[in-house]
Amino acid sequence: MTTLADPPVTPPAHPEKPPHRRARRSRAGRTNHAGKLTYAILAVAVLVSAFPFYWTVVAASRSNADLAQVPPSLLPGPHLLRNFEAVLEEADIGKALLNSFIVSGSITLGTVLCCTLAGFAFAKLRFRGRGALLAITVGTMMIPPQLGVIPLFMLIAELQWVNQLQAVILPGLVSAFGVFFMRQYLVQSLPDELIEAARVDGASTARIFWSIVVPVARPGMSVLGLLTFMAAWNDFFWPIVALSSSEPTVQVALRQLGGGYVHDQSVIMAGTLLGTLPVLLVFGFLGRQIVGGIMQGAVKG
Repeated sequence: MTTLADPPVTPPAHPEKPPHRRARRSRAGRTNHAGKLTYAILAVAVLVSAFPFYWTVVAASRSNADLAQVPPSLLPGPHLLRNFEAVLEEADIGKALLNSFIVSGSITLGTVLCCTLAGFAFAKLRFRGRGALLAITVGTMMIPPQLGVIPLFMLIAELQWVNQLQAVILPGLVSAFGVFFMRQYLVQSLPDELIEAARVDGASTARIFWSIVVPVARPGMSVLGLLTFMAAWNDFFWPIVALSSSEPTVQVALRQLGGGYVHDQSVIMAGTLLGTLPVLLVFGFLGRQIVGGIMQGAVKG
């Protein structure tokens, strides 16, 4: 009795893939699109964030009588140049802007350099007492700065620095926040293998810092520089203690505007607008570095 063999089964040219793999690949190649609700929330957030600056422009371009109307006009007026002239007459705003640039720029450069050096030491160098020194540095952030005003003023008076710009610059050259910020950034962004390879090649610590650490830390340095510049530019408490009206910064000079029985809000807003524009320019200059640093961290994560 003869049995017939089953015909050979030819495998398909393209075997069917499991459905979960096809779904996974389709999800991986799909581009996520934001919905209408997302755009609506973003639009509201932009309007809420930009409205104070827009109102500053509107108030700076109108007269004090226009601002007293109810409801006030939400469109810019024709008095912007006239209010700028009043600002220049009532306060030495040109000298104040120059002093603020000197103070804020010096503090920013000093803080970024010193905090990057200290952050690199705490993050990648091994030395005795590193943990205790870092704990003390971070602990100083809990002390209110107002507690140090009297001894600091006594020190600058002993050095005869009252009403001089170095009295405002030197106390702000290093910040505990900046040291901790750069330490955390370098711990995550700087591999130990790079430093070890540089050591094998005979590079010194200074060469490692300038050739390896600084290029890696540039996005973090940009963020720290922007935050430091804004804090130094907007600082009012210590400059008004250490400086007089003859050597003012912008924030000290703004308090001289709009004087009289009835404060001229339009002139005050015009001076505020002049004091805000340099911060916007600095943000525009460092914004690309900040976004690049955020994207670099997202890719590494």
